[in-house]
Amino acid sequence: MIYNDIILRNIYKKDIPEIVAIQRESFPDVAAGVIYEPSFLENHIDLFPEGQFCAELDGRIVASASSLIVLLYPEYRAHRWHDIAGNRSGFTSHNPKGDSLYADDICTHPTFRRLGIATMLFNARKKLAIKFNLKRIIGGGRLYNYCEYADKMSADEYACKVVKGEIHDPVLSFQLKNGFKYIKIIPQYLYDSRSLNYASFIEWLNPNFHT
Repeated sequence: MIYNDIILRNIYKKDIPEIVAIQRESFPDVAAGVIYEPSFLENHIDLFPEGQFCAELDGRIVASASSLIVLLYPEYRAHRWHDIAGNRSGFTSHNPKGDSLYADDICTHPTFRRLGIATMLFNARKKLAIKFNLKRIIGGGRLYNYCEYADKMSADEYACKVVKGEIHDPVLSFQLKNGFKYIKIIPQYLYDSRSLNYASFIEWLNPNFHT
């Protein structure tokens, strides 16, 4: 089934309970309080409202994506999710003078997956990066199926096989399909039993970027 009436818009604080509920259903295997902490979304909206998106269908929110502007030095520095998204005290690495849009979390309600909604959200991020003349979009994507291969290969070997199309990973394969490049492995990125805390550092370069 394909929906033609999906509306993409920015997130408002009144939307947070609905989005948190979607995140709980989307990430049941991630430790509670790591992803779906309302204060993170509140801080993101306060700091960078333009970077917070949701997809709405028939008045119901079915997906969301949040983003921040950052400046990493060195540009491929290893980091943890909390280093970017912040903590309960409200600190984040958002930097309006940064050169990169950081793709924080993205989720789609399980009932509405495989309809192209997540790609719509990624495209909204790309348009935002172009609008703000940011050099790139970066992010850390957990290696969702690595737990099934950890006894056979390293996290980097797993990611490289995904890049080659020898293994399908629902997160990294999707990111690659949407034009992102795998850069390297980030260890201890996020407490997550499926990825064994590993994430892939991904990057999309803005073709319209100008200095």
